[in-house]
Amino acid sequence: MTPYSAGYRRVVVLLLTAAYTFNSMDRSIISILAPSIKTDLRLSDTQLGLLGGTAFALLYGLGGLPIARLAERANRVNIMTIALIAWSSLTAMCALAVSFGQLLLIRAGVGIAEAGCSPSAHSLISDYVAPSRRASALSIYTCGISLGYMLAAVLGGYLAQHAGWRIACAAVGLPGILTALIIKVAVREPRRGGADAPGVSAPDVAARELPPFSMRHEFAELRAVAAALLFDRPILHMVLALTLGAFAAYGFYYFIPAYFRRGFELDSTQVGLISAVAGGLAVGLGIVAGGALSDYLARWSARWYALVPAIGGTVSLPFYVLALVAPGWKGAAAALSLGGFFWYASLGPTFGVVQNVVDARRRATATAFLYICLSMLALGLGPLFVGWVIDRFTESSFAASGAARSFRETCPGGIAVAGAATTVQEACRSALALGSRRGLLLSVGFFAWAVGHYALASFGLNKTLAGHRSAGAAVPAASSVQSDSM
Repeated sequence: MTPYSAGYRRVVVLLLTAAYTFNSMDRSIISILAPSIKTDLRLSDTQLGLLGGTAFALLYGLGGLPIARLAERANRVNIMTIALIAWSSLTAMCALAVSFGQLLLIRAGVGIAEAGCSPSAHSLISDYVAPSRRASALSIYTCGISLGYMLAAVLGGYLAQHAGWRIACAAVGLPGILTALIIKVAVREPRRGGADAPGVSAPDVAARELPPFSMRHEFAELRAVAAALLFDRPILHMVLALTLGAFAAYGFYYFIPAYFRRGFELDSTQVGLISAVAGGLAVGLGIVAGGALSDYLARWSARWYALVPAIGGTVSLPFYVLALVAPGWKGAAAALSLGGFFWYASLGPTFGVVQNVVDARRRATATAFLYICLSMLALGLGPLFVGWVIDRFTESSFAASGAARSFRETCPGGIAVAGAATTVQEACRSALALGSRRGLLLSVGFFAWAVGHYALASFGLNKTLAGHRSAGAAVPAASSVQSDSM
């Protein structure tokens, strides 16, 4: 078992959570500032989706596996420190962008740097925290998503209104550099597998001398991780559920701030506060509750690691729909808060299960594999898809109003051209608000699809986790994986 005190382990988890908070804040800030950026640079919602999703996510996903493989061999604390400094600096540099192309390139750089965070952090937490408490610990770490979104919403919304979106980018980016230095000084590199019970994760295997680097060995390790996550049916359903839910969530929450501005004509500060509570506080509470509840119920049956997300997701669906059809912003915000609380109970259990079915020397790689799904498929395509759907619905609604020209020509950046008649201005506003509502309602269907996979994962999950415990999570060594039939 780990030689570190309980108090020190809590400090480590909290510091890693702080790093993930900056990870989420720097990732989310574009969605909070999207209305201001859209007007300033005259962008479409499809372009905003590219900035918030695809540009960031493609390189986030592509960079994840090489950095994770490095984390299996090198000092994970050093990797996190360098990555945090890099993405924080690049986020601040967004303030200097004067065109869509420049902003796109900077966001791509942020994606590469942020890829060094979660694979290393998940692996570190798993070497500090015992398997029976990993879902809880990882849910606390994952709270960085909501904390970062909340800080981006409040700080970004306020600064966007009072100082401009460029100042907001600099303000959320620069503090991450100081956090990186604190992590470097305070967090020690633990022994691989040191928190596992004897025989559960085969610490003797985890601590073995790794063979010299070779592409053959690296590909064998990747095959072993892929087999653990894709060739076991309950785990595959967990991965599919996480990916589909993230696809829906990234697109949904990316355009929620814009929806509240368009649908209820609120200012940036008001939208920032709503986003902070509904997308930050409520989501964070749901993440922590889901991890703690699943760890508690799993004492009787490991099926609860899938049932907690399935039940929470089912309860969240009507609240998400209500948030989009409510006539007033207060009712919409309340429903959105409840939907986020119940949906995000899924993250801690899912990440905990994945960490418990792979060898200690493959945990960063397993997390990177998940983040390929979360980034390239979910974050990369979710905002882009929802933005594209909103553009289509908006064009359709604008055409139905009897307009002679397209929405894009009449309402560049979502606003009628200067000097336009009042009726044209109202037509632009109404079409954009209705298109946003319809596009977001469509995305709720993907949440429902994900719930089905969590329910299916509950069948056989007991057997899968029991098998890994009894076998000591004995994923075969790389040399033997090369001859396995996959």
